[in-house]
Amino acid sequence: MNVQVQRSLGVLHLERGLPPGAPSSKPLPGSLLNPASFNFPVISETVAGAWVENVVCGDPTLEPAFIAAARRLAERGAIAISSTCGFSIRHQPAVASSVSVPVVMSSLLLLPALLRELPRNAKIAVLTYDSAHLTEDLLGLPDRDERVRIVIGGIEGGKFWHDELKRPAPPIDIPAIKADVGACVVRLRAAHPDIATILLECAAFPLVAAAIRRAAQLPVYDITDLCRLTLGSVA
Repeated sequence: MNVQVQRSLGVLHLERGLPPGAPSSKPLPGSLLNPASFNFPVISETVAGAWVENVVCGDPTLEPAFIAAARRLAERGAIAISSTCGFSIRHQPAVASSVSVPVVMSSLLLLPALLRELPRNAKIAVLTYDSAHLTEDLLGLPDRDERVRIVIGGIEGGKFWHDELKRPAPPIDIPAIKADVGACVVRLRAAHPDIATILLECAAFPLVAAAIRRAAQLPVYDITDLCRLTLGSVA
């Protein structure tokens, strides 16, 4: 019997700790999981054992679970695959090698291209969930001249940071994200007035991207922008 599949954006979803059978909330406007963000169907698969804490910290034993979930998405009709955590870029090579569709695990993949959009004296601010764990290897910039143009700021210690470490994770607090990310942008721009572009690493930050863009009056990129670009190439 042939199973009908629908061409979709596939999203690798981290564990949230909700009990079996718990009703899922409707994806928020601007969310990576919201089909309205792309005018395209979105499907998801939970990566077994992948919690915010161990994904951010870089647990290498999670790689088989990421691969297995990506293959399930491809079997269900995903024509491109992304992730709800930018730190899962650690598994980008393995997941990309395991399926035959484009894989874009993190907005950090945009960094080399964004650097080339700007004058050589301009900098990019990377806003992350946890700057302590955004290590050099995740940036993908071996060229020192490029690396010095990246400034990193995180929201570790804030309400959203604490919320995401809970099991189960509570509903996403958009005002808390907006406050934490906005304050981080202000701090970074005070220290680096040559910031010309902002890149949001965390896959929850697109929820406040428009507000940050208005406040900063700078280009702001996130994972949904990368997914739209990828979908546009294959849909």
